[in-house]
Amino acid sequence: MEKIIIAVDGYSSCGKSTLARSLAEKLGYTYIDSGAMYRAVTLYFLRNGILAGEEETALRNISLRFSRPANHTILNGEDVEEEIRQMYVSNQVSQVSAIPAVRRAMVRQQQEMGKEKGIVMDGRDIGTVVFPDAELKIFLTATPEVRTRRRYDELRAKGINTSMEEVRANLLKRDHIDSTREDSPLRQADDAAVIDNTRLTRDQQLQKALELARAAGAQENIAG
Repeated sequence: MEKIIIAVDGYSSCGKSTLARSLAEKLGYTYIDSGAMYRAVTLYFLRNGILAGEEETALRNISLRFSRPANHTILNGEDVEEEIRQMYVSNQVSQVSAIPAVRRAMVRQQQEMGKEKGIVMDGRDIGTVVFPDAELKIFLTATPEVRTRRRYDELRAKGINTSMEEVRANLLKRDHIDSTREDSPLRQADDAAVIDNTRLTRDQQLQKALELARAAGAQENIAG
């Protein structure tokens, strides 16, 4: 059966990566974390003190890939999966993501990754800009309170010392920047299916997504 492209969009800490990764595993598809790509670029910019006007030159020196099977983010040959999740990167990623040169470069790479289809990609503009013709578009949402708690628990589990107030402020700041930027703002695609997972378990949201995927023509991997 012909494979499809599944785009999963939504605000920060809605569980996009968790859902997209699980959905890809069930379908035997490739999972691509577009947010990790922007985080890796942000990390490179921070490390190298990239200033306004230097972005395009800097982007030529950035090589990104995902390791298999762990799906860790590899920046210029270095596994940076843990470092890109640190708060100092989170505090800057929306600003870097809003830079037109950065978005153009990442969108080109993401579209190249999707040429063979059979992928699940999550982000903020996947169904609207990267793959506007995706066979299935999911817009994931949850209340700010629930998103804050999930993100806080995730960071604490990784040993990252932060406060609930800092996490909430970071999420709301990112929401505002992502939704109001001129280039590829975060918005729900007109033909996206909305899943509000505020009161759903991971299994429940995965089942809803699988039902949508089957209806869009995806076939579940029997071995998965």
